Amino acid sequence: MSEAKHTSYDLAQMQSLPLEAKIVMTQNRIREWHEHWDGMVYVNFSGGKDSTALKHIVDSMYDNVPSVFVNTGLEYPEIQKFVKDIKAGKYPCFNSNVEIVRPEIRFDEVLKRHGYPVVSKRVSACVSTAKRNPDSMRAKWLRGEEWTMFVAGGKWTYLIDSPFPISDQCCNVIKKKPTKKYAKETGRKPMTGQLASESISREKLWIKNGCNGFNLKEPISNPLSFWTEQDILHYIKMFNVPYCSVYGDIVIDEPAHADGIDGQINAIDYLGDYEPEDKLKTTGCNRTGCIFCMFGCHLEKEPNRFQRLKKTHPRQYEYCIGGGEMVDGKWQPSKEGLGLGKVLDYIGVKYE
Repeated sequence: MSEAKHTSYDLAQMQSLPLEAKIVMTQNRIREWHEHWDGMVYVNFSGGKDSTALKHIVDSMYDNVPSVFVNTGLEYPEIQKFVKDIKAGKYPCFNSNVEIVRPEIRFDEVLKRHGYPVVSKRVSACVSTAKRNPDSMRAKWLRGEEWTMFVAGGKWTYLIDSPFPISDQCCNVIKKKPTKKYAKETGRKPMTGQLASESISREKLWIKNGCNGFNLKEPISNPLSFWTEQDILHYIKMFNVPYCSVYGDIVIDEPAHADGIDGQINAIDYLGDYEPEDKLKTTGCNRTGCIFCMFGCHLEKEPNRFQRLKKTHPRQYEYCIGGGEMVDGKWQPSKEGLGLGKVLDYIGVKYE
């Protein structure tokens, strides 16, 4: 079984559909995935709002599909508590069959072995290669000698000479490897809450593979691919889905109707034919990936993720920004902390 190839236009059309239609389409894709693998599937559950929405849908359809949470030690404390509360059966709308797995090595060890994640996975991968091989194609991309749409030629050349190693391997080692091990040991195939709107690379993957990658070397289902962040927020509000407290409240950012004020959801949006016209936002964090991840932080308006972290989680902030030491001419984490302050200074990102 395989899906036909799509285009960017197809994705835009699907993203413009009403939420109710998207829910039905997602349920169909989940059902196809479940039936194709004879029920041997699982939800890759991060505790974030996207995978929470996916888990809610899957759990409403099946009571025997486990969820897998990778306890990397890099999550917000609130995320870990939320996952443990689900596993303990606190929320009736979720199945409590949550498997908790862990990476083989800690994040600080990943930084020492591979390098710091900066800018983006693609830029970090290019820098890592360029540091080892200045004549490689990736090095030429960085210097602008060869063109690619994924790396702004010349913009990141200075990273090649950084006093710290740079790598894109942290996610592979910390998150992907434990879930792949689980999948191999159990024979189950994953479903994730990835959205195509999150990045160009994810959009291209959807165009190439669709939502259900049955025939991939490592089969994977992304049944929410054509959803947007607004769909996720509206779904959570519409069905009163419990979610991690680190996000704060979900309120109206830009009301579509005159009576949509003071952060209240208009009744008209949730009665009859659903049209998610109000733009929503979270009053707390808007992303809950690894606390110490630097991917994309240079694009954020102030207060950025690290400035917010200093206010909301000062202990984690001190460990993140502080510490670090030079070993054999390379900056790396120390017992006192990860030393991200020096890295952020180098790439020009404020954290105070």
